[in-house]
Amino acid sequence: MMHRRHTPHDRPGAWPAVFMFMAAMIWLPQAEAADGYDELTALFQEWRAFEEPARVDGAPDYSKSAMKKKHRDLKALQRRLAAIDPSGWPIEQQVDHHIVRAEMNGLDFNIRVLKPWSRDPAFYQQVWTYQSDTPAHEGPTNHALIELWTYDFPLSDDQADKLIAGLNTVPPLLRAARDNLDGNARDLWMAGIHTMELQAEDLRALNETVGAGNAVLSRAVNDALTATQDFVAWLKEEAPNKTGPSGIGKENYTWRSKNVHLIPLAWEDEVMLLKRELKRAHASLRLEEHRNRALPPLPVASSPEEYEAQALDSVDRYMAYLEENDILPIKDYLKPALVERIGSFAPEENRNFFQQAMHREPMTLWTHFYHWWDLARMENEPHESLIRRGPLLYNIFDSRAEGMATGMEEMMMHAGLYDDNPRVREIVWIMQAQRAARGLASLYAHANEFTMKDASDFHVKWTPRGWMSPDLQLLGFEQQLYLRQPGYGTSYVVGKHLVEKLLADRARQVLEEQGEDYTLSQFFEELDEAGVIPMSLIRWQLTGDDSVIRAMTGE
Repeated sequence: MMHRRHTPHDRPGAWPAVFMFMAAMIWLPQAEAADGYDELTALFQEWRAFEEPARVDGAPDYSKSAMKKKHRDLKALQRRLAAIDPSGWPIEQQVDHHIVRAEMNGLDFNIRVLKPWSRDPAFYQQVWTYQSDTPAHEGPTNHALIELWTYDFPLSDDQADKLIAGLNTVPPLLRAARDNLDGNARDLWMAGIHTMELQAEDLRALNETVGAGNAVLSRAVNDALTATQDFVAWLKEEAPNKTGPSGIGKENYTWRSKNVHLIPLAWEDEVMLLKRELKRAHASLRLEEHRNRALPPLPVASSPEEYEAQALDSVDRYMAYLEENDILPIKDYLKPALVERIGSFAPEENRNFFQQAMHREPMTLWTHFYHWWDLARMENEPHESLIRRGPLLYNIFDSRAEGMATGMEEMMMHAGLYDDNPRVREIVWIMQAQRAARGLASLYAHANEFTMKDASDFHVKWTPRGWMSPDLQLLGFEQQLYLRQPGYGTSYVVGKHLVEKLLADRARQVLEEQGEDYTLSQFFEELDEAGVIPMSLIRWQLTGDDSVIRAMTGE
């Protein structure tokens, strides 16, 4: 299996969209449907098929005429959804109605505002060498992805045929991209050049891997490589003409938050929250450092053998802590999901931000790797709701996926995970500061108050101990992603805020209504059973309180 030389931020790509859609079509027993709910699930399947673009020469069609027709036809689907009245349904099924509405709003937003096919060259990246730790790729992606990480080399005949078919879509898609890319977003354009250069590198590596044994495959790889190189040259030629901003503006940002990702915060609210979290993290780090001033610094893994031994030991210690303290229900697939992602040793001069943490105490990232448990759960325990079974479109899962992963870091610290090694608490605050810094920078970038360079500089300045340096490829990757996908940069901290709020309110509700303490194990079980969906919808399902949703929808 091929791997990129670097591993972007907290995640190492995604489950292929077609695979996940087909998986969602598999029949599983469902709760008894209310009158009209079957109509919703049928419309959902029609919607998912509709969302796939038409094909021209085998490649998805993102031309102006195609997207104009798509938008017109989308309005008809939205009217049909609005005509379905879910008010008498069980809450779980009403939640599903809102998921479908949010997804349709996501396509509407992309066509009206984001327009990745016309503003963002990175949208045309097809070759992916790594799997994402979230249900689907972070950020906008086209509909003809080539997930190299799913192939085993040497290839079987069936796999070779599949790869050839995928590679054959690269030249026609990149030819069409030259007509489609008429936007004037300079930062997105310049960052997209680098993305497509990386695709060329991956294709060159693939060429070496497949060799000359299969002439048809070799030709397909070379044709895709030539098309990518020519596309990069064209992007560079056009770059001097790109002078406009890349942010979507505060009003559009707020509309996307409330109508697509179902986050009950405006742009200004998120700025206030992230400012507070950034200063809280820095202040808490200073207090931890003072508390631990007499302790020796944390040892740092200095060899591949030492790193692997430390990583595997920390997995065992983490799983034992969770089980012994009844933190969450332990499933057979949890430990293997971590062991598969322990990573490898990196020399000091090559370590990115997260490797700095993992070479000191890998457990600090195992808490964030709740992500991999989400994916393992989706595979091993598919949700009974067809609508929640696969990845939600347009990264609508971000407040839950990233919020839970980020929240777990601090929650486990407060629950006592590092009581026997207090210096590790400093790492947690460093990570919290870094997430707040990059998210706040992304907010200013979308308000067009920061360029991407300004956002990167802010990100570096407010990350403690110099762990995020200006020359790290991770830095550019993160700020490009957050500019490409509005709200993703803040979803870690905003989602964490929503997770913590739910834990506090649900615990109080159970105590008041049932006179019982609400355990962490109960919380995680309820949260996971709801699926990887927006936190506002999970809140409604667990508490029965729909006031947040009603406020966002104006109902």
